Amino acid sequence: MTENTEKKKGENFGHVSVLLQEVIEGLSVKNGETYLDMTINGGGHASAICPLLGSKGVLIGFDQDKNALAHSEKRLSGCKAKIVLNESNFRHAKKVLAEKGIAKADKILFDLGLSSNELETSGRGFSFKKDEPLLMTFAADPSQVTFTAKDIVNGWEEENIRTILAGYGDERFAKSIARKIVEVRGMKSIETTTELVEVIRAAVPGWYRNGKINCATKTFQALRMAVNDELESLKDGLRDAWEILNSGGRIAVISFHSLEDRIVKRYFKEISQEGEGVLLTKKPIVPGEEEMKNNPRSRSAKLRIIQKK
Repeated sequence: MTENTEKKKGENFGHVSVLLQEVIEGLSVKNGETYLDMTINGGGHASAICPLLGSKGVLIGFDQDKNALAHSEKRLSGCKAKIVLNESNFRHAKKVLAEKGIAKADKILFDLGLSSNELETSGRGFSFKKDEPLLMTFAADPSQVTFTAKDIVNGWEEENIRTILAGYGDERFAKSIARKIVEVRGMKSIETTTELVEVIRAAVPGWYRNGKINCATKTFQALRMAVNDELESLKDGLRDAWEILNSGGRIAVISFHSLEDRIVKRYFKEISQEGEGVLLTKKPIVPGEEEMKNNPRSRSAKLRIIQKK
């Protein structure tokens, strides 16, 4: 996942609907269908797709953040379709929907972008620009969470920390940052984002510390992905989505991280080779120049779409 910013009127929850038109055209939602939004966030894509469903359609949304769901519910208040919102990780989609008597969907979307609301106003430590508790969990109520970034930073072995910084963050100074974290926590527990940033700054060379990209960016990304088990969640979510999908239905995935895109690419290729689906995007669809200019954080977005036979 990466962050997106929402500037447009009526979308103040903090999430730009990246590749919106491409998603609408690619999914080709029809009147009366069941649309499943695995990452509804502020309801950007969902609110644009809702009118296409009509009064007989069903719009189902998942999000771990109850604040996002509340915003989506408000934004979809004029939607004629039946709305079913779920406070859950999309990796549990099949189970959650089965409990509600919903077995199948016609169109499914994963938008893996992290919203600016989560990044900047959640108070959960996603941003290295704010002094907040070192949590980084997607759950809106951290008191319900048993595993946080603070646990990784203060409890994991140096080698394990280095591995996730290098693997999830592609951090070139993973080894020295991990070593510094262990050194500092030996004197005092690292409790806040500001404290962690200072540790990172002390561990990297001056040219990297003062570069165009904040030197804490990749470490924070890696910790967030580890805390929320994002890659394994994506694998589980894709498998559930394919089982839920009706024949002729489509799945669209917008990814922002090379590891996420690789998972989607491999899974879709496997399905295609087994003759169960048809790839509708031989190469990923990416934002045009105008979209990247208006929303620079969309530049890493990649959209892949597959149709079930």
